[in-house]
Amino acid sequence: MGERPVDTQLEAATNKWMQAGLVLMVILILAFPAYRLLEPGNREEAREQLIEDLAIQGEDLYAGQCAACHGDEGRDGQIGPSLNSKQFLEAANDAQITSLISVGVPGSPMGAYSIDFGGPLTLEQITAITTYLRSLEEDAPDDPTWRAVVEPAK
Repeated sequence: MGERPVDTQLEAATNKWMQAGLVLMVILILAFPAYRLLEPGNREEAREQLIEDLAIQGEDLYAGQCAACHGDEGRDGQIGPSLNSKQFLEAANDAQITSLISVGVPGSPMGAYSIDFGGPLTLEQITAITTYLRSLEEDAPDDPTWRAVVEPAK
């Protein structure tokens, strides 16, 4: 059998596609390092935006669920302690605050607020309240008596 004749059109089209593939490969090789340089900043911006959004949602939830006992903005609690104090916010980490809200404090008026324990809030809502309380930390007053409950005026 004889050899097939060379199809110049096919060869030209194949070479064109190979060149296009090579150009695409070079673009991708250059794009990945650029992505690796830019992405951490994008992630940090997204994380900061998420924290800000959670704090805003948490502020609304706090006003509806917590302020009656712990006071507006966590100050001057009537039934429960003031939560906006350096002492409380430095002593409790986010997991501890979330746990206190979720399961409550045995032997106190602080009941469980998690749906899992019979309360009205989801874990996401509790996380939002925790984020809101954490957002108060920067300007939190020095209040060594944060545990003391303020008696309502008669």
